[in-house]
Amino acid sequence: MPVKLKYGNNARPGTKASTLESRVLRIALLTLLCILVVGSAIFGYFYYHYQRVVDDRLAAGPIFASVSQIYAAPREVRAGQKLSAASIAADLRQAGYNANSKLGTYQLNADNIFIKPGSESYHNTDGATINTSGGIVQSITAENGVTLSAYELEPQLITALSEDKNRTKRRLVTYDEIPPRMVQAVIAIEDRDFFNHGGINYLRIAKCAFSDVVTHHRTCGGSTLTQQLAKNLFLSPEKRIKRKLIEILITFQLEARFNKKQIFEMYANEINLGQRGSYAINGFGEAAQTFFGKNLQQLDLAESALLAGTIQSPTRLNPYRHPERAMERRNVVLDSMVETGAITASEASRAKAEPLRLAPPNIDASEAPYFVDLVHDQLVKRIGDQDIAHQNLRIYTSLDPELQRVASEAVEIGMKNVDELIRKLHKQPKGEEPRPITYPQISLIAMNPHTGQILALVGGRNYGVSQLNHSVAERPTGSIFKPFVYATAYNTSLNGTTLGDGQVFTALTKLDDDATTFMYDGKAYTPGNFDKNEYPGMVTAAAALAHSLNIATISLGQQVGFENVAALARSAGIVNARGTPSVAIGTYNATPIDMAGAYTVFANNGVHLTPWMLASVRNASGDIVADYSPEAKQVLDPRTAFLTQSLLEGVINYGSGASVRAHGFSAPAAGKTGTSHDVWFAGYTSNLLCVIWVGNDDYTDISTGLSRHVQGADTAAPIWAEFMKRAIQLPQYSDVKPFSAPEGITTARIDKVSSLLADPTCPGNILYAAFLDGTAPTNTCSQMSESPQNLIQKILGIGGSKSDANTPPPATTGAPIVRIPPPNTPPDGNAPDNTQQPAQPKKRNFLQKIFGGGKDKDKQQPTPPPQ
Repeated sequence: MPVKLKYGNNARPGTKASTLESRVLRIALLTLLCILVVGSAIFGYFYYHYQRVVDDRLAAGPIFASVSQIYAAPREVRAGQKLSAASIAADLRQAGYNANSKLGTYQLNADNIFIKPGSESYHNTDGATINTSGGIVQSITAENGVTLSAYELEPQLITALSEDKNRTKRRLVTYDEIPPRMVQAVIAIEDRDFFNHGGINYLRIAKCAFSDVVTHHRTCGGSTLTQQLAKNLFLSPEKRIKRKLIEILITFQLEARFNKKQIFEMYANEINLGQRGSYAINGFGEAAQTFFGKNLQQLDLAESALLAGTIQSPTRLNPYRHPERAMERRNVVLDSMVETGAITASEASRAKAEPLRLAPPNIDASEAPYFVDLVHDQLVKRIGDQDIAHQNLRIYTSLDPELQRVASEAVEIGMKNVDELIRKLHKQPKGEEPRPITYPQISLIAMNPHTGQILALVGGRNYGVSQLNHSVAERPTGSIFKPFVYATAYNTSLNGTTLGDGQVFTALTKLDDDATTFMYDGKAYTPGNFDKNEYPGMVTAAAALAHSLNIATISLGQQVGFENVAALARSAGIVNARGTPSVAIGTYNATPIDMAGAYTVFANNGVHLTPWMLASVRNASGDIVADYSPEAKQVLDPRTAFLTQSLLEGVINYGSGASVRAHGFSAPAAGKTGTSHDVWFAGYTSNLLCVIWVGNDDYTDISTGLSRHVQGADTAAPIWAEFMKRAIQLPQYSDVKPFSAPEGITTARIDKVSSLLADPTCPGNILYAAFLDGTAPTNTCSQMSESPQNLIQKILGIGGSKSDANTPPPATTGAPIVRIPPPNTPPDGNAPDNTQQPAQPKKRNFLQKIFGGGKDKDKQQPTPPPQ
């Protein structure tokens, strides 16, 4: 039977069915229209709401406020220095000199370089030409043709102050300062269509939404660079649908206001690339300096790819902690760049073959954070504004970046050795739970002894772990204080005053180191030497300081007046010193910076220099906001300073500081070990002063729980030697010279046994000592007037009265001072002491101490000092 087909709507017009259908359609259309209207209204509301949010954010000022910058001291170029024109040019590029820079420009022509500072330079605009040959500076000529002995280069940027309490750091760059390879690497791995889309990649968002629904994990990205910027600038990192919608709205606003280059520039300055110590690394400029020690413009292809790869997960891909992961991700970026046509496959292969060439991870070595914190504190005190960071200041300081690196390396090496020593000496109690080992902290201060300029500063062993700055923590100074007792005694000679025995004080004055009880303010004080029950009796002042004998030093302090000692110390910056017997052995507190300043009185002809860090503060245009001048004060007669320094040379050459020589530092130097609860070493050469402190944060004795005492000679002195060995390899500190005596000083070659002038008949125990003119012995060892019996008593420290022993050998009127040039003597004027003396049964260690021992004898016994 045939089938009849009907097409179309069976309902006739006007029927109930057609009316219902029409009504449903109208309702649907109306509903859709309402939804569109409401949706548009809602979208419009939120669009304009977030437009105002963006407007308010932009109206508040630049997205990235310029942060105050900390600069190093200008590097000085001198004629005769080991330096090439190319390395000078590299230094200038690092400082910001280029063809269009307001800081300055330069022209490099083979071995010559012409430097012209700009309007914003730290210096004035006077230029100069530096001529080099064979890597040596031959001459320096000013623009006006005048020959110069030295010329200062533009100071290097150390770091910026942190932006906020979150300790965020960034170095702002413009789009034109970003290498093309950096842009291509980021685009290839993060957002290949960045320069073409309108801010949203809808297909990627849809794929990520589907992935999140299927996996039930909100882990997919899908955001464009503009979306990432919107999230980082305005939103929290949480993954919620509402936050994603707001992100899209803000993205529209950013795309409407800025072009693609501006958006990429903001992204390059905002993106977080990890953590360094306690600081957050934001932006490619800061990351380039952190990871590679370079300006962003200097990065090569492999380095650019590494930074671009780190964006995905800065912690998981940290190249210091996870180098394999970082390299694997870098290579993925390189492959992506090949896919986008940014580089060729051969370029990618060469870049993949490059190892990670990371800057040293030690933040102290590159950014000197303890130093920077102190600079900030000083600025707040002097300028009086807590918001220093956001004033866009240029803060010029005293820091030498190369010496700071050397200091950090020496501390890192030295503290590993200290830790190993402590582990070896750690006593494990039998039958008890092992006690935890306390590893000490450290501070290192390096100064120019003739200007007071703090050149390097390490305030702790790891800034990322602890920001407590030990360079400004007050601690008992121990025996590095003792030179002030001897300087006070020399002052008495200059003033025409004799000691209690009527004798003028010299290096050969005999001091009593027998066990003694000192009375002060009605109280008894009985100190001991470092080695208990070892009391060598009468010793020379040179030996007493060289071997850090406590009782002899206190006895000298008593003769010259404890208050006089304390007064001298206070004038040298040790403000807590008080006139009690214990002042002589350093029981009063001072900071490592204080002690560095105090030692300038010996190294700088008696002039005390207050250590300084701030040189000048300028605004963004280079105009001076404030300049700071060093504080100097004459504290000692130059002759007193040199005489004390001569004794300190003996400490290093044959006394408790001899470990400095054992660790390979051979240049002329003076210094002193110190051991109290903490350990110290303070010493200097003709052009560099350094103080090392090592101790526990909780003020416990560094030797607590150890099988023997840890001394300054074991710990602090080797770190000092490590630092100074590295420092004198730098051109600016390589010209170490022997110390030169002022007028009125005579240096004589002394026989240690007889304390007379040495001649060829002396057995070989020789020291070089400085004397005020007219106070040196005049007889030689072959002209001794003492009987053999008295001489033996003198050598062994037995028999005879102390008054006899304290009387110097009779002088021959008018006899000249004999100055015999020492054969094969090191340039510091102190002959090595290689002669061994036979041990004596009653005092078997004494001769070792006096004639060449290197043991630190300076730790006080636990008898509480009177205060």
